Amino acid sequence: MNKNLIRREQQIISIYLKKKKKEKMTTKIICVVNDVAKEDTNLHSEHGLSFWLQTEQGNVLWDTGQTPEVFSHNLKVLRLSLQDIDMLALSHAHYDHTGGLGAVLSSNTTLTLFAHPDIFQPRYSLRQGEYRSIGLAYNQSSLSQQIKLNLSDAPTKIVPGLWTTGGISERPEPVGGSPHLFIRDGADWQPDPYRDDISLVLKTAQGLVVICGCCHAGILNTLFHVERNFKGPILAVLGGLHLLYAEDQYLEHIIHVFDERFPNISLYLNHCTGENAFKKLVNAFGSRVRACPAGTVVNFND
Repeated sequence: MNKNLIRREQQIISIYLKKKKKEKMTTKIICVVNDVAKEDTNLHSEHGLSFWLQTEQGNVLWDTGQTPEVFSHNLKVLRLSLQDIDMLALSHAHYDHTGGLGAVLSSNTTLTLFAHPDIFQPRYSLRQGEYRSIGLAYNQSSLSQQIKLNLSDAPTKIVPGLWTTGGISERPEPVGGSPHLFIRDGADWQPDPYRDDISLVLKTAQGLVVICGCCHAGILNTLFHVERNFKGPILAVLGGLHLLYAEDQYLEHIIHVFDERFPNISLYLNHCTGENAFKKLVNAFGSRVRACPAGTVVNFND
């Protein structure tokens, strides 16, 4: 065979293998459920959140939306199967992040659930003078009989390159709170301290990607915690930042901290971020801030 032809074939094979390696090392993050769905799709929307992370080491589900119906429908539209999930992680107990859990359990009980130990604390919403339960629909005993639990207050590896933040106890900045959310303390009621709130940290070649649920611990508290516990610059943040009730003065403070401390950060925002906060962040950072409706796909090179 002609030596030039052999050399050319070898070059083609080398290029192909490099391309496949690059594709293999890409983590794909898909928004399955959100308050808004992409236009011109058959995806449904609801007040809730769920992400699917397709990594080289396996598929990880982050939260399950509010209802099994919307969650399951969107998975079908996106051609994602619950039987392909390798790991499950929950950001916190609230129903809009855990309501689709029953659909997962009915399809796949071989995976491990990662969460904070306080996720089983009953939680309530005070509306029109009545306390309504809005927490996890399962207690620890019943859930542990159906699925393996990995509950930890410390940062925990889910798959290589993907970790939970663990509990975010240092909170010098305001939390992402709501005035109507409570827990029971004996016979008394007290504001929910959101001790169960965690986020995910994806390690990529360029830096760290933080995937939030509601970020009840506070977006700045969460990012400071990631800085302390993980090496590398923070490249991007995805998810809900729970700035619905944040005043303009505090939003300006957040923008200032982002500008000074995280100057190259990209934001893919949805769920409980709030329209006012989203607009102010867009005005401050332009195209580095994007909406993340259901159906959004974001790729990061590992």
